[in-house]
Amino acid sequence: MALRWLLHSTSYLLGNPIEARGEESSSKGKNGYEEICTSGFQMPLHYPRYNKADYQKMEEWKLDLLLKEYGLSFQGSLEEKRAFAIGAFLWPDQY
Repeated sequence: MALRWLLHSTSYLLGNPIEARGEESSSKGKNGYEEICTSGFQMPLHYPRYNKADYQKMEEWKLDLLLKEYGLSFQGSLEEKRAFAIGAFLWPDQY
C-alpha cells in the first residue's frame, strides 16, 4: 500500500500521473500527456518563510494571496488577517 502511494506520488510530481482505478477522470492535454482532473487542495512546495515583523508590515493583498495559496480563507480587518497568519504559520515561540 505504501509503495503504491509512493509510486503514484512520485510519478505525479514528475509530470506523468497514474490514473488510480478509475477514481479520477482524465483527458489528453494539448501536450499529449494525460491530465488528471481533481478538485482538491494541493499543498504548495514551500512553507512560508516570514517572521512576525514581516507579517506585521505585509500588505493586505499579499496576505490574501498567501492565505489563498494554502487553502485558507479569512474575512476580517487587516490586523485580524495578520494575527491569523501569524498564528497559522509561526510556531508559538516565534511570536
